[in-house]
Amino acid sequence: MLNKKDQRTRRSRQTRVRIARQRVARLTVFRTNLHIYANVISDDGTSVLASASTVEAEVRKELGAPGKGANVGAAALIGKRIAEKAKAAGIEKVAFDRAGFAYHGRVKALAEAAREAGLQF
Repeated sequence: MLNKKDQRTRRSRQTRVRIARQRVARLTVFRTNLHIYANVISDDGTSVLASASTVEAEVRKELGAPGKGANVGAAALIGKRIAEKAKAAGIEKVAFDRAGFAYHGRVKALAEAAREAGLQF
Protein backbone atom coordinates (compact mmCIF):
# COMPACT_ATOMS: atom_id res chain seq x y z
CA MET A 1 0.00 0.00 0.00
CA LEU A 2 1.42 3.36 -1.05
CA ASN A 3 1.20 6.30 1.28
CA LYS A 4 0.16 9.77 0.13
CA LYS A 5 3.72 10.93 -0.64
CA ASP A 6 4.55 7.78 -2.61
CA GLN A 7 1.39 8.19 -4.68
CA ARG A 8 2.34 11.77 -5.52
CA THR A 9 5.90 10.86 -6.52
CA ARG A 10 4.58 8.00 -8.67
CA ARG A 11 2.31 10.43 -10.55
CA SER A 12 5.16 12.92 -10.92
CA ARG A 13 7.49 10.33 -12.46
CA GLN A 14 4.94 9.53 -15.18
CA THR A 15 4.56 13.23 -15.98
CA ARG A 16 8.31 13.84 -16.13
CA VAL A 17 8.80 10.98 -18.59
CA ARG A 18 6.15 12.52 -20.86
CA ILE A 19 7.70 16.01 -20.55
CA ALA A 20 11.23 14.68 -21.25
CA ARG A 21 10.03 13.44 -24.65
CA GLN A 22 8.86 16.96 -25.55
CA ARG A 23 12.42 18.36 -25.28
CA VAL A 24 11.23 21.64 -23.75
CA ALA A 25 12.08 23.43 -20.48
CA ARG A 26 9.76 22.50 -17.65
CA LEU A 27 8.12 24.64 -14.99
CA THR A 28 8.00 22.56 -11.82
CA VAL A 29 5.91 23.38 -8.78
CA PHE A 30 6.45 22.17 -5.24
CA ARG A 31 4.24 23.12 -2.34
CA THR A 32 4.45 22.63 1.39
CA ASN A 33 2.05 23.67 4.10
CA LEU A 34 3.94 26.97 4.52
CA HIS A 35 5.43 27.79 1.11
CA ILE A 36 5.24 27.30 -2.65
CA TYR A 37 8.25 26.96 -4.94
CA ALA A 38 8.57 27.18 -8.74
CA ASN A 39 11.59 26.33 -10.89
CA VAL A 40 12.20 26.42 -14.62
CA ILE A 41 14.48 23.50 -15.44
CA SER A 42 16.37 23.12 -18.74
CA ASP A 43 15.14 20.64 -21.33
CA ASP A 44 18.00 18.23 -20.56
CA GLY A 45 17.16 18.43 -16.83
CA THR A 46 20.64 19.43 -15.74
CA SER A 47 20.20 23.03 -14.61
CA VAL A 48 17.71 25.40 -13.01
CA LEU A 49 17.27 28.40 -15.32
CA ALA A 50 14.94 30.43 -13.08
CA SER A 51 13.38 30.03 -9.65
CA ALA A 52 10.92 31.81 -7.39
CA SER A 53 9.43 30.96 -4.00
CA THR A 54 7.67 32.45 -1.01
CA VAL A 55 10.90 31.97 0.97
CA GLU A 56 12.64 34.86 -0.87
CA ALA A 57 13.08 37.95 1.34
CA GLU A 58 11.63 40.27 -1.32
CA VAL A 59 8.47 38.16 -1.61
CA ARG A 60 8.10 37.85 2.16
CA LYS A 61 8.12 41.65 2.50
CA GLU A 62 5.44 41.92 -0.19
CA LEU A 63 3.22 39.30 1.46
CA GLY A 64 3.38 41.03 4.83
CA ALA A 65 2.61 38.96 7.91
CA PRO A 66 4.49 35.68 8.49
CA GLY A 67 2.66 32.53 7.42
CA LYS A 68 1.10 34.18 4.36
CA GLY A 69 3.13 32.11 1.89
CA ALA A 70 0.59 29.30 1.78
CA ASN A 71 -2.39 30.92 0.11
CA VAL A 72 -3.69 31.44 -3.42
CA GLY A 73 -2.56 35.08 -3.48
CA ALA A 74 1.02 34.11 -2.67
CA ALA A 75 0.93 31.38 -5.33
CA ALA A 76 -0.29 33.88 -7.94
CA LEU A 77 2.56 36.23 -7.00
CA ILE A 78 5.09 33.41 -7.45
CA GLY A 79 3.55 32.51 -10.82
CA LYS A 80 4.01 36.07 -12.01
CA ARG A 81 7.61 36.23 -10.70
CA ILE A 82 8.65 32.93 -12.28
CA ALA A 83 7.24 34.03 -15.65
CA GLU A 84 9.18 37.30 -15.48
CA LYS A 85 12.40 35.52 -14.51
CA ALA A 86 11.96 32.89 -17.24
CA LYS A 87 11.38 35.55 -19.89
CA ALA A 88 14.48 37.40 -18.67
CA ALA A 89 16.41 34.15 -19.14
CA GLY A 90 15.06 33.91 -22.72
CA ILE A 91 12.47 31.20 -22.14
CA GLU A 92 9.00 31.71 -23.63
CA LYS A 93 7.64 28.17 -23.77
CA VAL A 94 7.64 25.56 -21.00
CA ALA A 95 5.88 22.35 -20.04
CA PHE A 96 3.97 22.59 -16.75
CA ASP A 97 5.06 19.94 -14.25
CA ARG A 98 2.77 19.95 -11.22
CA ALA A 99 4.84 17.16 -9.61
CA GLY A 100 1.83 14.97 -8.86
CA PHE A 101 -0.10 17.71 -7.05
CA ALA A 102 -3.73 18.24 -8.04
CA TYR A 103 -4.34 21.09 -10.50
CA HIS A 104 -6.41 22.97 -7.96
CA GLY A 105 -6.03 25.83 -5.52
CA ARG A 106 -2.46 27.10 -5.17
CA VAL A 107 -1.04 25.05 -8.06
CA LYS A 108 -3.79 26.32 -10.39
CA ALA A 109 -3.32 29.93 -9.21
CA LEU A 110 0.43 29.74 -9.91
CA ALA A 111 -0.13 28.29 -13.39
CA GLU A 112 -2.77 30.86 -14.36
CA ALA A 113 -0.63 33.77 -13.11
CA ALA A 114 2.37 32.50 -15.10
CA ARG A 115 0.20 32.25 -18.24
CA GLU A 116 -1.14 35.78 -17.73
CA ALA A 117 2.43 37.07 -17.34
CA GLY A 118 3.27 35.67 -20.80
CA LEU A 119 4.68 32.20 -20.26
CA GLN A 120 3.32 29.65 -22.74
CA PHE A 121 2.44 26.08 -21.77
